[in-house]
This record gives sequence, C-alpha cells and structure tokens, in this order.
Amino acid sequence: MKIIVAPDSFKGSLTSPQACAAISRGVRRVMTDAEIIAIPLADGGEGTAQALVAATSGVMRKVTVTGPLGSPVDAEYGILGQTVKQGHFANTVVIEMAQAAGLTLIPPRQRNPLHTTTYGVGQLILDALRQGSRDFIIGLGGSATNDCGCGMAAALGVGFFDRQGGKITTPLTGGSTELAEVQTLGSVDRLDLSGLHPAIAESSFLVACDVDNPLLGPKGASRTYAPQKGAKPEDVELLEANMAHIINLIEGQTGCCVRDIPGAGAAGGLGAGLLAFLNARLARGIDVVMDYTHFARRIEGADLIITGEGRIDGSTAYGKTIYGVSRTAAKYDIPVIALAGELGPEIYKVRQMGVKIIMPICSGAITIEEAMNNAADLLADRAEKALQMWLKNPEKAG
Repeated sequence: MKIIVAPDSFKGSLTSPQACAAISRGVRRVMTDAEIIAIPLADGGEGTAQALVAATSGVMRKVTVTGPLGSPVDAEYGILGQTVKQGHFANTVVIEMAQAAGLTLIPPRQRNPLHTTTYGVGQLILDALRQGSRDFIIGLGGSATNDCGCGMAAALGVGFFDRQGGKITTPLTGGSTELAEVQTLGSVDRLDLSGLHPAIAESSFLVACDVDNPLLGPKGASRTYAPQKGAKPEDVELLEANMAHIINLIEGQTGCCVRDIPGAGAAGGLGAGLLAFLNARLARGIDVVMDYTHFARRIEGADLIITGEGRIDGSTAYGKTIYGVSRTAAKYDIPVIALAGELGPEIYKVRQMGVKIIMPICSGAITIEEAMNNAADLLADRAEKALQMWLKNPEKAG
C-alpha cells in the first residue's frame, strides 16, 4: 500500500518534516510494509522555507538582521536545491517574512504595529542578492507590521523623504514615540526609486499568500489585522490614514495600481509593497509549495493521504494546507485523513472537501503545555488510530 504523509507544521511544537516523521511512525505500527512517501508542506506561513528545503535537498542560511522593533534578530532563509528555470539551473531562495518581522519576535506587552518595520525582510532579500540568487519565494504570514513594505524597500535602496527633504531611514506606520513622530508613513512626502538595488530588475519574486484582503478599507490590512498585532481601537484609523497616504505616493511613483489586488493587504500591506516595488506576483501559498514539491506527480497511484496542521476549522477550507491536499487528492480519487492539534468551529466545511477522517491528536484532559511537549508522540498515536479506523471501513470512515 502506498501512503502519502503530507502535513503542515504544528505551530509551536512540530515542523512539517517532524510531523511527517511522527505520522510515519504511527503508520508503521499498523502497516510495517507500507510504502510511505513523506512530503512536508506549508501554506506560505511558518515552515514554508523548511518544507521546501526538505523537499529539494536545499540548505538554510542564517543572517542577523533588523527585527520588527529595530533591534538585531537572528533569522534564516532557505536556498533550495537546484531547480530548472528557463533552461538553466537557478538556486531559488525562500524567505518567510516572519523570520525578520514576525509577531512572535515581540513580547506580548510590546506589540503594536505603530512601531514595527519590515526593514529586516529587505535585508534578507539583499543578502540573497549578494549571494547571487535571483529567484525568490516570499512567504507572508505571522507579521507584526503594518508598513506597506516600506521598511523592506528602504533596506533595498528606496529613499523616503519628508517635506523638509530629510531622509527617513526606516519609515514606521505612526505612533507617539519620539522616533515614530519623525519617521511615520504619514510624514513621507517624496520617494526616490533610483537607489533600488540594480539586481532587483533581473530577479523574480513569487509571493506565497493565504489571504485575499485588499490594502485599504473594512477588509484591509489596518482594520482587519492591526488589532491582532496589538493596535488599540484608536490607533486603527491612524494606521489606515497613513497607509492610504503612502500608497498614493507609491502608486504615483511606480505607476503600479496595487491597492485593490487580492492579497495586497497581506502581512500589513507587505503584499502591496512587493507588488509595487519588486514587480512581484502573488499566488496562493499552498499552491506554490505543492508546485515546488511536485505534489500532484508524487501522489499518483497512492492509496491514502494523511495530512494535518495545528488547527482545523472552517477557515481551513479557504486555502490552507488541507484544502490544497484534499483538492488535489480528489482529482486522483485518493482518500484523505486529516489530523489536528485542535478542532475549531465549522468542521463540516472540511468534511465537504472530501476528507474521510478528521481527528484531533489530543483526547481527554491535557494541558496545552503537555500537548506541545508531547506533540510527536500524540501525533504518532493518532495516525495509528486513524489508519486503523480507515482500514476497517475505507468507504464509511469518519
């Protein structure tokens, strides 16, 4: 029997390769002679670089960059194994923006998108350019920022100037601190694109994104996501006003109208910044990962797929990893089992995608700390139980 093991990471406890190993261990308890093909997956957020590096025998590179609050942080990005592009071999780079500008890099009490920057994201891109890379995948997700990618652009050479002609080295979104008052997006009066790193023009940028929010408005970056990043209600309108101001300048200078493109509002408007400054292309994150891992080709002839991620709920059906797996599996009439760290509301939407079994890895009373510390064993146990359930009645499982 050919079984595909293709989970996302279980955030905070297991990377996708580690989840693959745990599920495979559970499968082996039931079927010692099964052919197991492990395909670590991600949807553009946490774990995307590791999943693609694992799938292509690539490497991770560590770099010290400017973190979301301006202090140095250690970040890493992936360099994939050689891939063929336009007839030649290219070392594709995978950058997760959260490595340099993620919410988890900031203590809860200090979280406020008024004072955060994507400058470190630009530094990661710059480091890869200096290493000779020209093909990029940028994963959006888990951001602490709301700066429309202006920090990233500044790191790559774009100049930002105030009304007096003074250079703003790291444009912030707004706020009341002394630094923020003189370096807000709202105080930018002019952009200078002449200093943009010349290698950008010969590079390609594919942005892996799992949301379709525009930049502005009720569903935009500021009003939808800023409160989740620590913005107070009275801050949101300032963020929105400054975002509207800066995108007017960006679009006027670049000639690119990007504000209404689905995904422009992702990662605090970094989606829009990547589109306008780097001529990037947005794509659904899981589709990007599945393409680079040759998922459709590798599952041909499989009898079962076991997938999973940290949380399964109604939103899973709108572009998450399990959505991508089940959609592709349906084309080949391959049943799917989905395992989750926790289950949320509207699970029926996931069942409607054709998933045969949906099972949480925890049963009975257990603390979050215990679950996180024992995630690999719990996942292996649940994979074993789910497989046994499916084998007893493959047609009616779940």
